[in-house]
Order: sequence, then structure tokens, then C-alpha cells
Amino acid sequence: MDHNIYDLARSLRKNMTKEERRLWYDFLRDYPVRFMRQRPIDRYIVDFYCSKALLAIELDGSQHYDENGLRKDSVRDADLARVGVKVLRIPNSEVNQNFPGICEYIDIEVKKRLQR
Repeated sequence: MDHNIYDLARSLRKNMTKEERRLWYDFLRDYPVRFMRQRPIDRYIVDFYCSKALLAIELDGSQHYDENGLRKDSVRDADLARVGVKVLRIPNSEVNQNFPGICEYIDIEVKKRLQR
């Protein structure tokens, strides 16, 4: 794997969006199953990753909802699925408007994945 991806991941960890900071500091950082921030997997960097559950969480801003963004995300999600990783895509607006709901959603998905 290209070493530049690790440098980019480190930079992304230092410059998280406000939604990423909220999810990390208010939920994932102290979650009982370990999550990592801005984690390289294959040739991608996912926002949050739980290796035990093979679960990635992507927080999506508006750029993910145009035709090009949807196509790229579809390819990326399929590539990650091929290595066994399920991707949860959560709109930034949901982090801001329904934080307890997305925390519950993530918790349910982690528990489901751990029961496999």
C-alpha cells in the first residue's frame, strides 16, 4: 500500500469535520468495541472503522449526493464489500438532527456484525 495514504489518513484525523468530531468524541471514542478514525482499508480511507465487526462508517456531506459522488461511493462500497467490510453511510444532516438515532443505528449494526 502507498505510504502517502497513511500520511493523508493522519492529516484527515487532525482535520476532522464537525460531524466527525461529534460522532468520535460523543460516541465512538468510548464505545465498548474499538473504532479507529480515518483508517486506510485497501486503497480507501474510511471515516471510522471497527475491525472486529468489519464495519466502516462514512459521514457524507452534500458532495456524495450528486451523480458523480453516488457513482464513486457505489464503486467504493462494492470494493470494500469484497474484502468483507460493510459500509454504513450516514448523512451529516443526520448527525446534526438525529444524533441519538444514529448512535442506536451504529450500535445495532455492530452487534449484528459481531454475531456472524
